[in-house]
Amino acid sequence: MSLLLAIDVGNTHLTVGAFQEKALLHTWRLQTNRHYTADELGLQLLSLVSHAGASPADLVGVVAASVVPPLDGALEEAVTTYLHHSLFLVTSKTKLGITNRYKNPLEVGADRLVNAVAVRSFYKEAAIVVDFGTATTLDCLSAKGEYLGGAICPGLEIAAEGLATHTAKLPRVTFQEAPTRALGKTTIESLQSGLFWGYIGLVEGLLNRLTKEMSTKPRLIATGGLSSLIGPHLKHKIRIMPDLTLEGLRLIWELNR
Repeated sequence: MSLLLAIDVGNTHLTVGAFQEKALLHTWRLQTNRHYTADELGLQLLSLVSHAGASPADLVGVVAASVVPPLDGALEEAVTTYLHHSLFLVTSKTKLGITNRYKNPLEVGADRLVNAVAVRSFYKEAAIVVDFGTATTLDCLSAKGEYLGGAICPGLEIAAEGLATHTAKLPRVTFQEAPTRALGKTTIESLQSGLFWGYIGLVEGLLNRLTKEMSTKPRLIATGGLSSLIGPHLKHKIRIMPDLTLEGLRLIWELNR
């Protein structure tokens, strides 16, 4: 068995995928801890590889994208020590196969570029990728394969956390499913309604504006941990691809191997 390990280091979750060639065989979501040591990370990764029925000798490579710089050094050491591979960490300087049109290309988060690479590979047309994570990012890609930029806003859970943290009487709320109506009859229902349906309005408004500025009708893709919750309630026709970032990491690794 030959496996590629792809790691998406996000602010809330560390998502790991195991690929055998183009097939994504396993995915795992771990809680992100900015204070992980190399040993803690290494032992967890070693356990996941074992769970996939493999050993470090079966790995062909380990590729990662990270938006948590304090973890990068520990992750690199963990991969070297426990998996016996050099970590291929994707950055804005990595060969991607797309053109970066950001004013300062070095500012773009690796996850945003990885998503764009995946969409460009799957669809040779203009597109907008909406990544519902700790932050929600909307990234635009031209039909020529140019990364154009986009928008960043607080994620749904960050917005809920902000209300609970900065108000005296409003509790924290969670979202296992969408509220059934906008008219809340309790404080919890009112919070869930305002946060969820207000968030739907925010995303739809941004999609309308971005589409207008792109002067075309782009394909719309949703990814990220909350994509399956939010995506189905958008009026726009949008394809939900929860593993898009992992697929992008695989494609970038193959391009640079």
